[in-house]
Amino acid sequence: MKKILFLTGDFTEDYETMVPFQMLEMLGYEVHAVCPGKKKGQTVKTAIHDFEGDQTYSEKPGHNFSLNYNFDDVVAAQYDGLVIPGGRAPEYLRLNDKLLGMVRYFFELNKPVAAICHGIQILTAAGVVRGRKLTCYPAVGPEVNLAGGEYQDIAVSDVYVEGNLVTSQAWPAHAKFIRAFADLMGAKIQI
Repeated sequence: MKKILFLTGDFTEDYETMVPFQMLEMLGYEVHAVCPGKKKGQTVKTAIHDFEGDQTYSEKPGHNFSLNYNFDDVVAAQYDGLVIPGGRAPEYLRLNDKLLGMVRYFFELNKPVAAICHGIQILTAAGVVRGRKLTCYPAVGPEVNLAGGEYQDIAVSDVYVEGNLVTSQAWPAHAKFIRAFADLMGAKIQI
């Protein structure tokens, strides 16, 4: 069974955490959801971000998402892929050196990585976007460009794939986002 590392934290975006986690488990992957400073069985609070006609997304309380593995026990070499949801968690998760090292490992070995929305903030902090084309929530686009990447302005329901990296702007792209990541993971989904 292939294993996926799922990096999350408090005030992660609810849909971008719960839905991909469940979709990947449904496909048969062993998914380890972890957060620095928290242990298996503890929870992270989520936030629901919605697009309601304002200049930016709205934010409402979400659910408590249970972590199923200890961050301190993670050995990146034991995982076949990496998923990074968005929300506000990436703005503080990117300050964790061990977490950034894990992210760099996946890029050094060209393993599949999926990041959505503000999750790309972790990629920019890890220094892995230089020379790459990718997308993210539009407000994070300047960070991508400043980090040496090339922000791609695509539809909110679309996905952008370059090499081992799958990115989307936000949760309306989940179906395409997870399908593209599953393809990189070697899944064969037939209808």
